[in-house]
Amino acid sequence: MIDLLNSDVEESLRLSVRSALRRTHDDALLTRLADEPDTDVTTMWRVLAEQLGLAGLLVPESLGGSEASAREAAVVLEELGASVAPVPFLTSAVIATTALVHAGDEGLLPALAAGERTAALVLPWTARRGSWSPVDHDAAPVAGALGADLFLVPVRDAEGGTSLRAYDRDEVDLTPIVSLDVTRPLARVVVAGAGTEVASGRTATESVDAALAAGAALLASEQLGLTRWSLEATVDYTKNRVQFARPIGSFQAIKHRLADLYLLLVNAQAAARYAAATLAEDDPDQYVAQALAQSFCSDAAVRATEEALQLHGGIGMTWEAPVHTRLKRAKSDQLALGTPDRHRTDLAELVDLPVS
Repeated sequence: MIDLLNSDVEESLRLSVRSALRRTHDDALLTRLADEPDTDVTTMWRVLAEQLGLAGLLVPESLGGSEASAREAAVVLEELGASVAPVPFLTSAVIATTALVHAGDEGLLPALAAGERTAALVLPWTARRGSWSPVDHDAAPVAGALGADLFLVPVRDAEGGTSLRAYDRDEVDLTPIVSLDVTRPLARVVVAGAGTEVASGRTATESVDAALAAGAALLASEQLGLTRWSLEATVDYTKNRVQFARPIGSFQAIKHRLADLYLLLVNAQAAARYAAATLAEDDPDQYVAQALAQSFCSDAAVRATEEALQLHGGIGMTWEAPVHTRLKRAKSDQLALGTPDRHRTDLAELVDLPVS
């Protein structure tokens, strides 16, 4: 039976990430990014990548990484999701890294593991496992591209198959795209160079699918972090906000809404952790778990952040309150790596339910 409770090691990792984020990150930074998108956030990533080794979390030890599993990555993403940290952990250390590990790369991974480079998989951010096409010339919108210096592009080879190629920054042209979530900027990527082949044929296709599957499974943990933050922040606010000489959290209507949020959180936690655990153990149920997690957690994060904003009242709509940044991340995540409807369709097929 798969254990969904975190181990002592995983909880220790959580505390380390949380401590590092307290030192390098605050909500004022997120507000500033909306007005000044070029704000330097590299210090935060250096601390997480170099001091905590998160950039190489999924990289084999022989290549300079930690050789951890998806369970540890899920813990990290819960904390990054709660804080909406503008770092490329999901796009580089999970998705791009998984593609390279699955392809058997040994030349590019050491630099990624050391935090010396960041990478992006060049496919539309809505792509999901089994539902993507090789890039002919350009792709958009691509997440994590603007800050990356290594680009993994699945292109069509001369025989009509797939070749996974690596491009340096000077071999691609980048055009920023306006994003609802300024903490995860998007871009159009145009291939302008020759690149270097990492994998071809079936290996290339399977590597991209593995990367997108890992991304979907662990995106659920980021969404879980958003859901948890929404409940915790709202409970704290309703304890302290006084109306009619009473904390508003004492009103029955507020209690019921918070209770519903708690139940939503518990279910999201089960779905997200099961997806991460089955991925870590290469369990045959992993694709069902991923589709289920994305079907549920995507909507759960949006609902939780919407409730948080409403229960914060008018202050929730202001720049001074951090609620709006979580709502924007949750709504953007809802479209990432496949919409909930797409994953529900996948889930129906995986469990042999007829699709009307």
